Amino acid sequence: MTVSNDGYINAQSVCDLLQKIAASHAGIPITLVLDNARYQKCKVVWALAESLNIEMLYLPSYSPNLNLIERLWKFVKKQVLYSKYYADFGAFSAAITDCLARTHTDHKASLDSLLTLRFQTLKEPQTVAA
Repeated sequence: MTVSNDGYINAQSVCDLLQKIAASHAGIPITLVLDNARYQKCKVVWALAESLNIEMLYLPSYSPNLNLIERLWKFVKKQVLYSKYYADFGAFSAAITDCLARTHTDHKASLDSLLTLRFQTLKEPQTVAA
């Protein structure tokens, strides 16, 4: 499912998205992983998510490394934006849609390594007596 918006993202657009997700995945447990944007954490969005039985899971603040969508957007921007001109929003939107449609085919190998859930963990620092 793709949702496109050529205006600002706000609580109402998040609510519209929640309704579309709930309608297209009826009867399936849904958990959305979100960053901490204000319009995603307001009471209106929370109330609608609860009424639609959608769990909202928020990433820790200032953790773009955990947000896989940031990595996907970086990839899409590289494929679609860099050194390219689009005559209008429709052509630009179509290029993004085409790129996303090919994530499981043409771009699969690149994205498999980019969108991994394997993270480097660091051990506690050790102090050495001087």
